[in-house]
Amino acid sequence: MSDSLKNKKKEKKNKKMPSFEKYNLKWVILITLWTFLLAICVSLISESLMRNLEYIAAFLVLIFIISFGVFFDTIGIAVAASNEKPFHSMASNKVAEAKYAIRLIRNAGPVSNFCNDVIGDISGIISGAAGTMIVYKLIDEFGFIDGAIISIVMSAFVASLTVGGKALGKEIAMDKCDSIIFYVAKVVMVLDIKLGIKILPDIRKKRNKKNQRKREGKSGRNSK
Repeated sequence: MSDSLKNKKKEKKNKKMPSFEKYNLKWVILITLWTFLLAICVSLISESLMRNLEYIAAFLVLIFIISFGVFFDTIGIAVAASNEKPFHSMASNKVAEAKYAIRLIRNAGPVSNFCNDVIGDISGIISGAAGTMIVYKLIDEFGFIDGAIISIVMSAFVASLTVGGKALGKEIAMDKCDSIIFYVAKVVMVLDIKLGIKILPDIRKKRNKKNQRKREGKSGRNSK
């Protein structure tokens, strides 16, 4: 009776204590560092590029940056909204892309985090900085006395284009999520097979390894 009571108390303590194993802390640290380095690199490239361009060309670059962020945001939503079932039937028919599509869906957290947060937020920050540089170019070009109005209009333009683009992308992602995942899986497959770049880990294998370690640990304790 005493042993059973002790086990129950341990179980209650384990339930109360937050388990950090279920959170992918390795991914959180890695993506934080990657975002820091990527933001520096992209900011330097975009700033040097924008300085050497005329205001019309700089404006086109701004639209491209916003579109780039919207594109990745659409992918992130599609991954989060998609289901494995149609790709399992494709995999049974030996469709090569299906395996990578299933991996994308199983890694929905990291993939959507990278697409929506990393690329999306960096694009948002850079588009704001690019808009400011275009305002300065317009002031120098046309000699505007009051640049505040141009700055407000430019900020409103960037914000409305970003929000509107993301709203459209969200609708497309929710409606065509399987098609988007399939085409993204094609790109991931080319990177894996042709270039040997493995972007997505197989989560099921990792879980099996963890479960095996836990079983080995339990069996070791029981033998003692």
